[in-house]
Amino acid sequence: MANTDANKKLVAQFWQDLYDRDFDKVGAYFAEDGHYTDVPAPGAGAYGPEQIAARLRLGLDMLSAYEHELKHIVADGDVVITEHAETWHWKTGESVTLPFVSVHEIGPDGKFTRWHDYWDFNTLMNAAPAWWLEHIAKGFTA
Repeated sequence: MANTDANKKLVAQFWQDLYDRDFDKVGAYFAEDGHYTDVPAPGAGAYGPEQIAARLRLGLDMLSAYEHELKHIVADGDVVITEHAETWHWKTGESVTLPFVSVHEIGPDGKFTRWHDYWDFNTLMNAAPAWWLEHIAKGFTA
């Protein structure tokens, strides 16, 4: 039987590490076949610690500031759902606040097997600078 409280704490620590931009530490939360995807974005997402760290680095490393507002974390066994908002600031002055719902599934070894982010594609596309969109379109390398 899954420990719901421990899983909620694990995901809360994950968010802290992500917002500290420790991408390798964040990748280490995932099983080798763990999957991360931004559901509204094109592409298959990333699999495993190295790809996941690289994908996060691609999108977030070039932000000049990164704020996080955690609203709710709820869990049922090995599934943890977070409602939160991220405010992204680019060095050229643009910014956007993205509301998210994130779903994590945690395997029996305590590693994440799934992280799916749900957010509004148009909110990001309407705010992001063209140079950043060109940068992420090139894709990530692990």
